[in-house]
Amino acid sequence: MLDLGSSFIASVARDPNAIAIVDGDLRLTYRQWFSKISSVVASFDRMGLRPGDHLVTVLQNRWEAATIHWACQLAGIVITPINWRAKVDELDFCIENSEACALVFQDVSAEAVLNSSRAAKLRRIGIGDDVEDSGNLVSFADMIATETQNVPPRVSADAWSIMLYTSGTTSRPKGVPRRHRAERAAGVAHVAQNLYGRRERTLGVMPLYHTMGVRSLIAMSLIGGTYICLPRYDPQQALAIIEAERITNLYLVPTLYHNLVYHDEFARRDVSSVRKLGFAGASMTDGLLRKLNDAFQPDLFVNHYGSSEIYTFTIEQNAVAKPGSAGKAGINQHVRVAKLNAVSAEDVADPNEEGEIVALLASDEAFEGYWRRPDADARSLRNGWYFTGDTGFRDKDGDLFVTGRVDDMIITGGENVSPVEIESCLSLHPAVSEVAVVGLPDEQWGKIVAAFVKRSAAVTEQELDQFCRTSNLANFKRPRKFIFVDAIPKSPVGKLLRRMLVNGEYEPERAPPSNAA
Repeated sequence: MLDLGSSFIASVARDPNAIAIVDGDLRLTYRQWFSKISSVVASFDRMGLRPGDHLVTVLQNRWEAATIHWACQLAGIVITPINWRAKVDELDFCIENSEACALVFQDVSAEAVLNSSRAAKLRRIGIGDDVEDSGNLVSFADMIATETQNVPPRVSADAWSIMLYTSGTTSRPKGVPRRHRAERAAGVAHVAQNLYGRRERTLGVMPLYHTMGVRSLIAMSLIGGTYICLPRYDPQQALAIIEAERITNLYLVPTLYHNLVYHDEFARRDVSSVRKLGFAGASMTDGLLRKLNDAFQPDLFVNHYGSSEIYTFTIEQNAVAKPGSAGKAGINQHVRVAKLNAVSAEDVADPNEEGEIVALLASDEAFEGYWRRPDADARSLRNGWYFTGDTGFRDKDGDLFVTGRVDDMIITGGENVSPVEIESCLSLHPAVSEVAVVGLPDEQWGKIVAAFVKRSAAVTEQELDQFCRTSNLANFKRPRKFIFVDAIPKSPVGKLLRRMLVNGEYEPERAPPSNAA
């Protein structure tokens, strides 16, 4: 297996004059970009960074962030990207935990960096003219000012490439270190499973601190494709870029698709160049799935199910044909559904029986364990299998359906209820814009099923209850409570934060919507 540095150099040799990256008015071919990347590697050398060092980045999706990513791969530095919205305590934790030697930041993350006692002790790289110079700062512009001869790769495929941090919604985030060979295998699988062809053009909006964003970046390099940066998601700007740059594929979380297809600008933009849709990161409701299929009429609509730890679990390449199905194991994977609370992956659930999804750690795409977290390894890694913490079942055809998280399971009156099925049912109601289902404490039932609904038109609790009664939803799964809200809480990458709803940290609806959608 090639290391990622050698892989990128091979791409430059194969497609030197193809446009590799676009960011606003900036456009670089693979040959031009390699020169910039090489200059950054030379600057790393002058700063005293060495293979194996961790470099923390706190950046949006701009061309400099992608350049830093590839420079780290060539230099053998372990890029450690974190959310550009990180607060001081989050930044301090990641710097300390990763044992970082240097940090890269920009204007939007400057406040946290400048207030961080740990960041002050690091070699720092500032991107943009608005970053305050504290006297301990190297300018990215200066790093690329001197042209450098193309540099060779410094490490093998067995070296560490990146360390992603999990979202940490219930505790401190966990570091997920991944080797070059696992990263490249995941990139190759992404190309194959999404049927990408030469010179594809993708919207680079999924964050480069998230596995989906990194996969889009690597995948485009493998096929001489173009990575078109969108630093911060804005649906109107995204639509303008799709039209102007003739984007050919989109790989987004469902929330971003929702905001895109329901935006007023959508009908006025030409999105016909987009022929391939892919989604991951969360389940997509049946209602949104239908809306996207009608709006784009794509040649391929892929449901990709995976994680930071193991990029691909399963793939469904025709998501519309079987709504909710996550399909079958990816080309580098073997997946099982173990019985709930099973100790071993050998205790396999029956067809249509809900259990915990487990994946083989021998996968080419897999990580090998969390960074300095033996407690987390003990919980999740068992006899060569990764216990995902996700619940699901296989149907009679062997297709996997992901139903939620083990921790999100609602036990009401002794029955197990998964929120996803109820959310998909309610999403089909024309007045429901978004919905999230959780279990709320109840003296009689233990928990009751509660639906938090963001409305797009006037609808009552009674009407939604009647809608559920006339659906295929089992009676014990019907929500016993409907709560109308202005917004459904999500993480920066669009993952639903159910715990905020359970804990009462939500925004009640200020006024009912009008009858207009």
